[in-house]
Amino acid sequence: MTVLSPHVQALKIEVRALFLAGRDPRTPWYARALTLLIVAYVLSPLDLIPDFVPLLGHLDDLLIVPAGLALAIRLVPPQVMAEARQQARRAQGTGRGLPIAGGALVAMLWILAIIGLVSIILHFVEKA
Repeated sequence: MTVLSPHVQALKIEVRALFLAGRDPRTPWYARALTLLIVAYVLSPLDLIPDFVPLLGHLDDLLIVPAGLALAIRLVPPQVMAEARQQARRAQGTGRGLPIAGGALVAMLWILAIIGLVSIILHFVEKA
């Protein structure tokens, strides 16, 4: 078993809570959309700026992710976020929930992005 720093543990709980809050029907649609995009980006193995690019490679991890998490948390109603944090803390040691659902969400988003990109390319090829 890997021992994580308290900050990493807190971040894992916060991401899991944000995922749970994004699925709650009391959360407004715009907060749900942003929440699910941020959680998918955090779980995604691909970054906007690849990590091998000097200095800029980790910039998205250091700036975009925390800013997106902070914005999403502010958009979620406080009561919903408090309940989601409680659920995330309870599920912390079980190993259930976020990894499978998060992986499915990321895979679905990449499939939709590829389908969208192919349809755009086909649209331009047909016009040429």
